[in-house]
Amino acid sequence: MRNLNNVPAIILEAKSIGHPINFKWTKKKIDQLLDPIEGNDALESVLMQINHKASVGLTAALLEWVYWRFTGYTQFTIDTQKRIEALWCSINDREQTNPLLFDCDLDIPANGLVNGALWIALMNVRMVDVKYRKGSYLLQSELVGLALLARHVTPKKKTFDKWFEKTIAELIRLYPCQYSYDNLDETDEAVYDSSNEPVLCRELFFDAEFKYSVEASENAIHNFIDNLDIKANPFLDFSRKAS
Repeated sequence: MRNLNNVPAIILEAKSIGHPINFKWTKKKIDQLLDPIEGNDALESVLMQINHKASVGLTAALLEWVYWRFTGYTQFTIDTQKRIEALWCSINDREQTNPLLFDCDLDIPANGLVNGALWIALMNVRMVDVKYRKGSYLLQSELVGLALLARHVTPKKKTFDKWFEKTIAELIRLYPCQYSYDNLDETDEAVYDSSNEPVLCRELFFDAEFKYSVEASENAIHNFIDNLDIKANPFLDFSRKAS
């Protein structure tokens, strides 16, 4: 899985490619996705059990579900693909990626069926990126909205649920959160250093034949990065010295 040109089998199974855009997109649903924490305590609790790099990897994988769902329906998916690439690169070395800036003035409405849903997805991804770069201890909670959105737009939700449950179980086992929330300092000054966390790769999310090891994950993510067109992606800056 050396680039994003190949559609993961599970996403094909979920009928996400070329399926009619027929999901509900009401003001109530938009509001729920824009402010998703209330009523989703169980999901938030599960997400808080994985570490930072696993959270960024899950962000990339969930955004890929959204990316494939809307491919062919909007030109914004080209920009989305570059953001997915940058997320994987930031797991390897976030110093060689640029912030995933997105609609800084928040002047694009979320009520369009396709672009509105994509707007919410990219807004959530932006917040994950911000908190990952800051070393926020509360990074994982930013994933709630993205997970709910990816599920909502997926035609075969049972297929998505099966994938999500299996993925989360693997991430908790292999990439557990390294701190407790019991006595957590929630101020902006508290900084968590995730640089020593092991990397993870796209295969862990989308390749059923992938056999996990730290070395296999490192090789896979390096193969992915080596196959990117670095100059064509404004979110990548490999001129910086690797950390």
